[in-house]
Amino acid sequence: MIRNRFAAIAATTAAAALLLTACNAADDATSAAREGAGSALQSLNFGSGTAKQNNAAPGTGDWATGPGKPASKPAAKKWVQLSASSAGDLNPVVVNGAGFTLYRFDKDTADPSKSNCSGECATTWPPVLVAPGGKIFVDGVHKSDVGVVKRDDGNLQVTIGGWPVYRFSKDLKPGDTNGQGVGGTWFGVTPDGQKAGAAAEEPEQGGGTAAPASSVTLSDEINFGDPSEGLAGAGCQNVGRDDSASSLQASGALKIWSEKDCKGESKVVQGNIADLNSVGFDNRISSVFLG
Repeated sequence: MIRNRFAAIAATTAAAALLLTACNAADDATSAAREGAGSALQSLNFGSGTAKQNNAAPGTGDWATGPGKPASKPAAKKWVQLSASSAGDLNPVVVNGAGFTLYRFDKDTADPSKSNCSGECATTWPPVLVAPGGKIFVDGVHKSDVGVVKRDDGNLQVTIGGWPVYRFSKDLKPGDTNGQGVGGTWFGVTPDGQKAGAAAEEPEQGGGTAAPASSVTLSDEINFGDPSEGLAGAGCQNVGRDDSASSLQASGALKIWSEKDCKGESKVVQGNIADLNSVGFDNRISSVFLG
């Protein structure tokens, strides 16, 4: 009996040691990935504004795949441009220097950054690659949200908010958003790395999922008290009384923003919210995005 008890203790101790070793190895791999990405990022240069404003050479970088041409085989560029813009029903969304929509993939990871799209996937969804020592022009995108990750093939892929970003081969002209929602895993990427489009994100309150709201009523008091104002229509809508709402009523999901023109901090909410302080947005709504 005593011998069996000691054997059990020894086995448990050995299993714990193996688990600890595995955890340490995973932590080491994660740290190494982050350090590698940080080192690669330091080798790049950043420019504020567009490539044109910075006098980038014609026919290079993002311009090498110009308007009217489908996404081509992935190739590292001497420079890439990341611009906060709008495309189709997506506002905001990031586009490249030629005006093509950029996307993120739910099966990737952001912390640490990791691309899980290769082979045929990377042909359909060409990753945005930048050459070592290359340049990234940021136009309405914060430099602090931009990074790179080394892919399995050794190329450096641009990340936004930690998420690797891609083109879509079936977007044939600037402004196309044919990749939005494909497979339930591909979405346009916002300037801070989130999914573009209010319906693409999980609601912060209310549970489950809902169709995008086409209208919303914002009230200055909690529990929907007066005065109030209504907004309706698709896309980004600026509120009339900036930073005044303390509650809202909507029949679906919408995205609320802390700044005009759907910029700044944001949250996706659903249905009626009697006290916006519950989602950290009391007297903070400056614009909304409706479906």
